[in-house]
Amino acid sequence: MIDYSRFISKVASNIKASEIRELLAIIRGRKDVISFAGGIPDPALFPRKELAKIAGIVIEKYGDDALQYSETKGIIEVRETLSDFLARKREIHADAEDIIITSGSQSALDIVSRALIDPGDIVITESPSYLAALGAFKMNGAKLIGVKIDENGMRTELLEEKLKQLGDDVKKVKFIYVIPVGQNPAGTTMNKERKKHLLEIASKYDLLILEDDPYSYIIYEEGAETASLKSLDKEGRVMYMSTVSKILAPGLRIGWIVAEKELIRRFEIVKQYVDLHSPTLNQFIVAEAIKTGLIDDVVQKAIPYYKAKRNTMLEAIKENFPDYVWYSKPIGGLFVFAYVYKNGFDAGMLLEKAVKQYKVAYVPGGSFHPEGDGVNSMRLNFSYPTHEQIREGIARLAKLIRES
Repeated sequence: MIDYSRFISKVASNIKASEIRELLAIIRGRKDVISFAGGIPDPALFPRKELAKIAGIVIEKYGDDALQYSETKGIIEVRETLSDFLARKREIHADAEDIIITSGSQSALDIVSRALIDPGDIVITESPSYLAALGAFKMNGAKLIGVKIDENGMRTELLEEKLKQLGDDVKKVKFIYVIPVGQNPAGTTMNKERKKHLLEIASKYDLLILEDDPYSYIIYEEGAETASLKSLDKEGRVMYMSTVSKILAPGLRIGWIVAEKELIRRFEIVKQYVDLHSPTLNQFIVAEAIKTGLIDDVVQKAIPYYKAKRNTMLEAIKENFPDYVWYSKPIGGLFVFAYVYKNGFDAGMLLEKAVKQYKVAYVPGGSFHPEGDGVNSMRLNFSYPTHEQIREGIARLAKLIRES
């Protein structure tokens, strides 16, 4: 037998498997298990007929161009369409040349990491933060520093304290990664004061900000603070990324980065060697979905649909969870995050018991915390399960918490 271990790179050897992906593989097909583990849209909202029609139109309209290789940066007509979309929806005024199209937001995270991070560099994130982003940063050699959040997002006064503590090492900080609206996993949203303070800190310490914004289109409360950091940025410090995964269909694998031209050029060169370009046909489909208003239609259906599910989960938690559990009350996004403040509660250690004995699944929160804490936390998704499953699953989870 061949010992393949000696052929594996140090990077691949040190990568930790995604708990979410591993968990979903385990419970796939288990109809007896109620899962809050995924972060996936409800397929009931997928515009299947409309996308099928658009795909046919795209192939007829653009012919061979829709099926051919395209430029690394993205098709110019598609980037122009995105430029108009971002100005209309997020008040981000970016020229098409300031946009690069990626193969989903995960590819955007990978490209930014490859382009900016050297081993030993520092990336500052919220704590908790998006698991797959933490993995992308660590895979490229970053040292992660987490900043605690509250219901108003990253506590920027703690961020400034940590930057002061770094001393001369503050020069090693490549960027601050934040999900300001409907944060994954915590479901929190930064208020306007925190956003302004974050931009002031970035200016003071000469830092970049990577803004991840997949959830701001799905907001449940009128008048909520949803302004993008990029729209408030006057110095070119914010690199903005988003995706159609939550507002159209994740299978299209189309996302984008908006940044200053010098950075976009660097990202383009890196992408040339990562995947040549994002799927040409899918780029055209997304552009047509924007032009025809299909994305607007999907979002308008998604908001009340997911809001009802969010409300069901929050009501079930209020009715069932013991009072030593803190949980977020999201104004947008797809997640509720919970901390169990009871000595010895370890969500990771209890997951197998939850699945086998209580027939309920969640994502343990420890991996979302860049500095290794948060073992007493868990992420709960409400977008995919039915209302009945949410009520029953929360009741099962409450029983696990009380009995463990």
